[in-house]
Amino acid sequence: MELVKTIYSKKDKFPVPLNGEFVFVGRSNVGKSTLLNTLTGTNIAKISKKPGKTASVNFYKINNLFYFVDLPGYGFAKVSEKERIRWKQIIEMYFESRFWNIKIVFLLIDGRHELQKNDEQMINWLKDLDLQFSIILTKIDKLKMSEKSKMISYYKRLFGENYIIIPYSAITKEGVNEILNLVEVLGGAKN
Repeated sequence: MELVKTIYSKKDKFPVPLNGEFVFVGRSNVGKSTLLNTLTGTNIAKISKKPGKTASVNFYKINNLFYFVDLPGYGFAKVSEKERIRWKQIIEMYFESRFWNIKIVFLLIDGRHELQKNDEQMINWLKDLDLQFSIILTKIDKLKMSEKSKMISYYKRLFGENYIIIPYSAITKEGVNEILNLVEVLGGAKN
């Protein structure tokens, strides 16, 4: 696995397409970089306690087969309005330019909270783009068992049977195998 391209502006060129792209998107500080590092067993994605560390569209080549694509977070990162607009533009440019090569979007949502307004906006946008997506409920290990069950039930009721919802923990590794299995099946690695 290697970082092959970062897109900072509309002038940047996307990498040559491979056999699909697996996209990771979510609010700032939801744990995208940690998840990428967990899935790949490396420390390739930079992690920070400060929201907004990912400021570009990052393409990670996986086994020369496909890309993991890490998008900038949205929400409460303390960055300038100009920087927020730039992030929005490159995210929109990515989806508009590469929608045809996206296998699935992994939408990371903090599993400790009910659906936030900007998560709902992202969901509606993904639906409008007709992109397949799965919900990854992050930080699930921070909940007591009863709270965890309640939040998983809440999201299952909210989305029904149409979407795959995966509770995930970077600490316990819950959900990692489910995510990797989905990548293998959609990426064509499993026959």
